[in-house]
Amino acid sequence: MSEASNRSSPNPAIEPRDRLEDLHRSFRLTTQLHRKVEGIELVRLKREQRNQNLCFSSRPFFLCGLPVRRLPADQLLYERRNGKFVLQVTGHPNYGVPFGQDRIVPIFLATLAVKQKSQTIQFKNAAEMLETFGMSKGGKEYRRLVAAFERTFGATMFFGTDGLTSNAKVVHRARFNFFSEARIWYNRGSEDRLLGEPYENVIVLSDEFFEEVTSHPIPTDLEAVKLLSSAPAVLDLFVWLSYRCFTSRGAERIPIFGPFGLVQQLGAVEYARPRKFREKLHQWLKTIRLVWPECPAEITADGENLRINPATSIHSAVTRATQSECLY
Repeated sequence: MSEASNRSSPNPAIEPRDRLEDLHRSFRLTTQLHRKVEGIELVRLKREQRNQNLCFSSRPFFLCGLPVRRLPADQLLYERRNGKFVLQVTGHPNYGVPFGQDRIVPIFLATLAVKQKSQTIQFKNAAEMLETFGMSKGGKEYRRLVAAFERTFGATMFFGTDGLTSNAKVVHRARFNFFSEARIWYNRGSEDRLLGEPYENVIVLSDEFFEEVTSHPIPTDLEAVKLLSSAPAVLDLFVWLSYRCFTSRGAERIPIFGPFGLVQQLGAVEYARPRKFREKLHQWLKTIRLVWPECPAEITADGENLRINPATSIHSAVTRATQSECLY
């Protein structure tokens, strides 16, 4: 055999290993994609069958999103506006302002408060929350959950109307914390020792938060929230569109920019340049249409407005009655 042929022939000690690594990478990608496809199919199937599982959001965080990304350590005040409504969040000096996937904590608490009809809510263990939103239960996820509860527990919220005049109607005005008391265990191995106990985690919601949640519960498709929980900006837009399209009485144009624009309502504050935010908004809408193909929202040709039409992402007579009352 010639020297040239030896150089051109593959190395038998390396090629199989390289191919195996390529196969593993391909398998992991395929598995992840397969799970996403299954999740999308489940969301669509449950909507078609009018058998959706519901979770609930509270009005402040439907109208105004929490930060999508962590704020600088020295920034403890965060503000969002939606028309006459304003949300201000003051973070705890040790933990900061809630952000990102922390937004599932208020959804989880609101859902339990609505379903249990109690200011004192109970759940078996921290894993229940991760399971509810389709999240993994590894050590990293548990540490993230602990930090999310710390930031949420330490935060103070202000929610109300802004720029009042003598002729304006005051809809709501309150400053509140989420909890007044909490006992939460994060031990991942606690299930075995709890066979004789119905619950290990107890949270007493503050009077103001419980009143807000029970007076204005915003129903949302739980399976869609599960699928979008790892993409906070998309989740904010999905929840916002679900209600805005439901309450719309005809074709509407919502400005994207300006003091009353969509950019002031969602938590994606890092996309300061209009072109960048417009690009992201287009991507978010494409993702939302995967779980809600009938979503009637689109960016206008001039790129300055979001056009919407009446539609519903939840098919339930009970839910429609709830939605029609939750903001008024």
